[in-house]
Formats: sequence, structure tokens, C-alpha cells
Amino acid sequence: MRIGCIGAGNMASAILRGLVAGGKDAGDLCVYDINPDKMRELSRDCGISLASSEEDAICGADVVILAVKPQVYGSLLPRIRDAIRRTRPLVISIAAGKSIAGILQVLGEDIHIVRVMPNINAKVGEAITAICASPLAGEADVAAARNIFNAIGETVLLDESKFSGYAALAGAAPAYTFLFIDALAEAGVRQGIPRDLSLRIARQTVLGSAVLLRETGAHPRLLLDEVCSPGGITVEGVLSLQRDGMEAAVVDAVQAACDRDARLMAGEKR
Repeated sequence: MRIGCIGAGNMASAILRGLVAGGKDAGDLCVYDINPDKMRELSRDCGISLASSEEDAICGADVVILAVKPQVYGSLLPRIRDAIRRTRPLVISIAAGKSIAGILQVLGEDIHIVRVMPNINAKVGEAITAICASPLAGEADVAAARNIFNAIGETVLLDESKFSGYAALAGAAPAYTFLFIDALAEAGVRQGIPRDLSLRIARQTVLGSAVLLRETGAHPRLLLDEVCSPGGITVEGVLSLQRDGMEAAVVDAVQAACDRDARLMAGEKR
């Protein structure tokens, strides 16, 4: 399966590097970006081919990944329409706020589209990627997309109507997590622990807690009870967080991000 990627930014780089690291033949990958330095860096590091144009990246590709910023779609899609219609690859879009219907409106209703939404953790092969498909895209198209994005983490199938909620959760949550880790580190500094060491402790604690959840499959509340010994120090800290509204603040943050995504989608439809 030959893959052409239009765009060589952070997410495209993570995807292509992940594919090569996972054993994909670099000769089956090519990339085009208006920034030649980004292309050359990928070629130097991974050995993938460089396309001379957007059309060149599409020609001969079984799968074309559109990995440009959402605001570029308005000019990109009309430019590549003829090449897409001529060669009929599977088109994978990773743009937030760009619906399958909006893409089909430009490229044509008979084009096979899979919309995916990975998160920033793709940079270390630990992304979670949501996947949905256009009406004509079949099981083989979805399987091809999952095969690609499993190289950078895990994939889930999700109805497109849930993508705003997903973006607010998986897309934005790394930022919430970074904020939480930073706050933990600052708290450690307040207790007299050197800043670098405090950050290391906070980082590893959050990582270990996530791995524990994944490996045990336990509900978070069950593990919470295991940590909170009766009359111990942890339960006092948890009660303090609950009094200060931590849980409600997280729910509100996801809702705010979801509402913003919905407004962006409404702007696309207008």
C-alpha cells in the first residue's frame, strides 16, 4: 500500500515516523509540503520519498493523507480535486472541524473518505485516534486507516456526530494533563523539593497511574479507594480537591472545548 501525505507538520511527521518505526517500507511513503526544509528533514530521518507537488504526492498513491491545517482546506481541496478524481485513492483527513460532508462537497460524493482525529501523543507513539468513514467507504478502507494509525497508538471507531466531544476530550485533554503535572510540580517546590526533581516526580507519577489503569483495567474509583487509606494523608488531599471543584472544573473544560468545536463546525456549514 502506497501512501502519499500532503503536509509535513508535527502530526504528519509523527504519523510517517511511526509508520517507518513500525516496519512500513519507507519506499512506499511520500510527502509534499510547501516548506521544503520539513520535507527534507523527514526524508533524511526516515528515508521517505519527496513529492514535487501535491499532485505528485497523489499520483500512484493508494491512500492520500491530508495533513494540513483546517484553514488550508478551502484552497487545497479545489486544487487536488482533479487528481483525486482521476486516481481514486482513499482520502484520509486529519483536520479538526472539517466534516466528511464538507470534503465530499468539493471532491465529489463518490470519493472514499475516512476522517481521523489523533492527538499530540502521536509524537511518542501513544496517541488515541478516532475514526469514521464516508457512506461509500467500506470495511477495507476503515481497516487501512486503522492499520496506519495503530502505528502511532490506539484507534477507536466513533460516529462523526461524537467528534466534537472526542476533540474536547482526547484532543484537548493532553493540555489539561500538562497543566495538572505543572501544578503538581509547583506544589512539590512549595514543599521544598527542587524544581527539576519535583517535575520528574510529578511526571512519572502521572505516567505510572495511567499505565496502572490500562494494565489492570480497573475503574478509576476502585484504584482511588485503594490509595485512600482510612484516616490517611491521601484522602485529605482528595477531599480538598473535591471541595475546590476539581471534578466539575474538568467536566466544564471539556464542555467549553466541545462548544468551541461545534461553533467551528457551524462556521464551516455557513
